[in-house]
Amino acid sequence: MYDILSFDPDLGRTLLEFQALVDRKRFVDANAELSRDASIFSFRNSRIEDLCIEFALPGYPDYTLPSKRNKEMVNIDNLEEYVSLVVDATVKSGIAKQIEAFKFGFNKAFPLEALQIFNEAELERLICGEATHWNSSDLQRHVQFDHGYTSESPQAIFLLDIMLELEHDQRKAFIQFLTGSPRLPIGGLGGFSPPFTVAKRFCLNVVDEELPSVMTCVNYLKLPAYSSKEIMRQKILYAITEGRGTFPFS
Repeated sequence: MYDILSFDPDLGRTLLEFQALVDRKRFVDANAELSRDASIFSFRNSRIEDLCIEFALPGYPDYTLPSKRNKEMVNIDNLEEYVSLVVDATVKSGIAKQIEAFKFGFNKAFPLEALQIFNEAELERLICGEATHWNSSDLQRHVQFDHGYTSESPQAIFLLDIMLELEHDQRKAFIQFLTGSPRLPIGGLGGFSPPFTVAKRFCLNVVDEELPSVMTCVNYLKLPAYSSKEIMRQKILYAITEGRGTFPFS
């Protein structure tokens, strides 16, 4: 389930909540003196039965989960089996053929035996890049300011403060907005090529009403000269949240 969280946070969180209900039911069943009030088995104030969940992989209604109960709807009594089957279909047997095909093809280009020297965390960094950790020193060393800004510009100081204050998911969204990928390259902020550069975006309209834009191919953030840190934060958060999946010219 925690693996699912890394690539589908919504499904991962839902499965964790379902598993918590399963554990609660198991505990209540083992203690006859405890109340079986239906409210303690509710999911976000709704009964599992009222959610009308079929025994199918979430998002793929034609993918029927292999269960004798697959003609039933999910309820509190079969929820444990449903969670187990969804996890299996998502990260275990459901992707086994694809994993074997990937290993076969990858092995032709790079012998898998040579990867045995790496542990899981090291291999993840090599293939996926760094996570989204950075500190003040990283930002000061690796974020460049140009074309209207210097490192002493008020907007430059605002931006670095905001980047430090971003939560984990917001950092992922920021990096994806900037580069097209939710993870940093190997080496973190210092691994960008070309370097992460911030330039002033010159606006025809009211500056505080404009949004930042990017050139993802060169890790280039075009940032309007906002009048305050709070306005900059609002515009950045809006852009990295609502601007995902778009490809406008700026």
